[in-house]
Amino acid sequence: MSHRLRLAALALGLGALAAVVFLTVSRSPEHVRNMVDGTGAWAPLLFIPLSAALSCAFFPGQLLAGASGLLFGTVAGTPISIVAATLAATIAFSISRHGGRAALDELSGPRMRVWQDRIERGGFLAVLYARIAPLSPFVGINYASGLTRLRLRTFVAATAIGIAPRTFAYTALGGHLDDLGSPEAIAAFAVLVVMALGGGFLAWNGAGRPSPRAAWLTLRRRRRSAPERPDERDTAARRRPGPGAPRARP
Repeated sequence: MSHRLRLAALALGLGALAAVVFLTVSRSPEHVRNMVDGTGAWAPLLFIPLSAALSCAFFPGQLLAGASGLLFGTVAGTPISIVAATLAATIAFSISRHGGRAALDELSGPRMRVWQDRIERGGFLAVLYARIAPLSPFVGINYASGLTRLRLRTFVAATAIGIAPRTFAYTALGGHLDDLGSPEAIAAFAVLVVMALGGGFLAWNGAGRPSPRAAWLTLRRRRRSAPERPDERDTAARRRPGPGAPRARP
């Protein structure tokens, strides 16, 4: 099969899988909970691959983490959600890499290659920033990263670390939907606010803009090196003594 056909087949397959999930699966935490509830000790082992498969099909990760909180509580549900989301990212990364990377290398233009180079040069930090940035598409980043030359272990490590805070927040909220005033729910809201502010700052700083401190130092250097205006030169000349003026004694 040619690279073009492989890339087209990958795109059609992902689109069909997403359409089936959205049309047949109820997008609610209670529905996911009902699918694995009552299985006892096997529930985590069933939930993790089920959650990973749904995530690869573009099922909202926030709802999956919320379902984990409903099923297992915040303490047990948070690591289960992190493992499930990391597994989903790994699967999507591998599908994209083995199914479409060669085709992309053949078909991509200069702009796509520049984008690939940024991800590859940034490595761990590039993926970490993408996970922290607000409103970043989790599944899209998984598939897009597989089309680069980024190492899988680097991608997995950055993903697991980057998704941990928000995963805790969504899991805690899912486990306390009936009591949003609980300490865990309040902590979850605080984490989401901090992540939004931090992600916004990283996005602002990563878009070619200097940090506030760097901008302040640059402004100081410009002021020092800027040429004097005519009125400033006249003032300085009036303050300087003339050739015959007596010098002040020490």
